Amino acid sequence: MQVMQDIDQMRAIVRDWKKQGLRVAFVPTMGNLHDGHLSLIRLAQEKADKVVASIYVNPLQFDRPDDLSAYPRTLQADLDHLEADGVDLVFTPDDKTIYPDGIEMSTKVDVPVISTILCGAHRPGHFVGVATVVCKLFNMVAPDVAVFGEKDFQQLLLIRRMAQDLNLPVTIVGAPTRREASGLAMSSRNNYLTAAEKEQAAGLYRMLRDAADKLIDAGHFYPALEQEGAAQLEAGGFVPDYVSVRRAVDLQIPSPQDKPEELVILCAAILGKARLIDNIQISRYLAER
Repeated sequence: MQVMQDIDQMRAIVRDWKKQGLRVAFVPTMGNLHDGHLSLIRLAQEKADKVVASIYVNPLQFDRPDDLSAYPRTLQADLDHLEADGVDLVFTPDDKTIYPDGIEMSTKVDVPVISTILCGAHRPGHFVGVATVVCKLFNMVAPDVAVFGEKDFQQLLLIRRMAQDLNLPVTIVGAPTRREASGLAMSSRNNYLTAAEKEQAAGLYRMLRDAADKLIDAGHFYPALEQEGAAQLEAGGFVPDYVSVRRAVDLQIPSPQDKPEELVILCAAILGKARLIDNIQISRYLAER
């Protein structure tokens, strides 16, 4: 496994792969890797001949300085995981590589509408940071395919929209959410939870499953379903940011004509020091139920 910070060196390697007719997949991460991240690597290996991963904690997507400083950085352990899983190249840029003239002087990428709803409404500027760094990384790595987890469903749709609107020659693939035995979605932010809070946090997915059952059985009473979900979270010790039923294709508010299998239920809530997000796609839930 090759590890590098230099863009030109990385591009030369990727160009050589492509001259050989090899397909290149890319998995961008912020490190502190868990099995959810590694499942993205395994899916990328199914989609391509060579896999590039990146590790970069992007300051532009953090809405609070304390959150950025507290984000766990475990580079050597991350590299060990990636090497064990057969990654071909790891790109580990620093801030100067990504923002050579500083963040304030850098061009930003803003994906309208989708970036300002749900998590975007609670974390102003977050998705500008995500879109900007992912666009830059796509241009640096030049992958044929890129893999993102479905746990952050809004981020996945935002990146798909950005790639489409900017005519980027990369296929965006979503990977199913990996969960603990309790149902808690795997996340680096789970490290902020105490052992007791981790057990408590499983209530987030229980609420989503309850809401999905109600949506399938009762139909279009979405505001009531959202209010009941938020109340269930509050009763479980969470401070909810939102529980929202949306169209899975574009995250817009559904109409009565939208079928349940076309919808997704998304939520975000604070528990202890962690802000947790999760979602349940009704089409997948129906298939698994």
